[in-house]
Amino acid sequence: MPNDTQFLDSIAAVIGVDAVLTGVAAAPYGKDWRGRYATEALAVVFPSDTQQVSAVVKLCAANKISIVPQGGNTSLCGGSVPLAGSIKQIIINLSRMNRIRELDATNYTMTVEAGCKLGSLYAAPEAADRMFPLGLTAIAPHCEIGGNLSTNAGGLNVLRYGPARDLVLGLEVVLPDGRIWDGLRSLRKNNSGYDLKQLFIGAEGTLGIITAAVVKLFPRPKSTATACIAVRHPAAAVALLAHLRAHCGDKISAFELISRSCLDLVFKHISETHEPFAIKHEWLVITQLTDVLPAPLDAPLRFALNTFGSGIIEFEVTANKDDAERWWKLRKGIAEAQKAEGLSIKHDISVPVSRVAEFIAQASANLRTAFPGIRIVAFGHMGDGNIHYNPSMPDAAHNKTFIAQHEHEVQRIVYDVVASLDGSISAEHGVGQLKREEITRHKSALEMELMRSIKHTLDPQGIMNPGKVV
Repeated sequence: MPNDTQFLDSIAAVIGVDAVLTGVAAAPYGKDWRGRYATEALAVVFPSDTQQVSAVVKLCAANKISIVPQGGNTSLCGGSVPLAGSIKQIIINLSRMNRIRELDATNYTMTVEAGCKLGSLYAAPEAADRMFPLGLTAIAPHCEIGGNLSTNAGGLNVLRYGPARDLVLGLEVVLPDGRIWDGLRSLRKNNSGYDLKQLFIGAEGTLGIITAAVVKLFPRPKSTATACIAVRHPAAAVALLAHLRAHCGDKISAFELISRSCLDLVFKHISETHEPFAIKHEWLVITQLTDVLPAPLDAPLRFALNTFGSGIIEFEVTANKDDAERWWKLRKGIAEAQKAEGLSIKHDISVPVSRVAEFIAQASANLRTAFPGIRIVAFGHMGDGNIHYNPSMPDAAHNKTFIAQHEHEVQRIVYDVVASLDGSISAEHGVGQLKREEITRHKSALEMELMRSIKHTLDPQGIMNPGKVV
């Protein structure tokens, strides 16, 4: 068995000395985006193509060295950084694999490598009058499509286009033994056996490394209307969504709920943001209609809002892109504002859309009983039942101690409410190492057995992203 230096020399011989970082140069890649985890790896390696990934994985398998796949390292659950402990791990960072291999405008597909930044995948389809709809918020300039697929990312447009799982037709994956599965098919219909790609989407790199994908494109919208709406409470927002869907159909592409605590943080930490109304409101909704037809949408949106009833306090509608972006900045700035404020106890939950208001009311009441004065930052994708629900102390200086002493209790309170409403403790951020133990409380013994069986079948040595998910 070679020593660590010999092992890293073997990797450098395959991918180049400049593509292997160790020591101080590698340290930033062991820290997660939130600043929650910081662990060292033997090295960070940067393969430039699938064959190099395969070669590196084969070396790791032969030497029983564990692998942490990494893209933009924007995981919010510690899924893209090494696990603390004595286990030997390397990070395989895919950022150099950033080519768009093909864009087929007629088939409405695009074949992309895993290291493509999500933001870079918007311009190429737009030039062909197409759109890739996976729309995240604060991390969009940094995250990469491989990571988005590995966590089944959702974002702002799930209501109309679905999460990452619904946007993929084919994958290329390097398996834990280094073999390459070429599943880069661009077919809408293919019932010739198990849909293997779905094993790897949402698996957080525990079954293999996604190196490329065929993603769906859609017609580029020709008309847009956006509304900023002050609602009386979350229950009114739930009813409003049902009302808009009845009147506007699938033209609704986004429906986001924002609480006052979110707005206060955004105004504190994000420049050039302002109250959308003269009066401060406790709850806002930002919703957007889009259509491929050029007919204006502001009038039908305004009509639908005017016919809703007393749940709306006031609203504004615009078809102007700059005006809409000022409202969207309030939503997109929340994650960055929270990061600037300090750590919080993050929850990325989903419940049936009809029960979102019930979740917020029950979880908030239970937390405030247990921890008087606690601040609850609640926001997110109400259109698909996904709420980001993040408690903390109002004074950021007290957060570290509060989290160290009470995180487990806070999580139990929140997740017990989620379970009572038939929800999920992870909607789009994944499980990572943060929720690995918690999922055993919310999945049946049979589900866990099946997941572990799949893991063992594909990764019998357990070298792929150890300590994450299962």
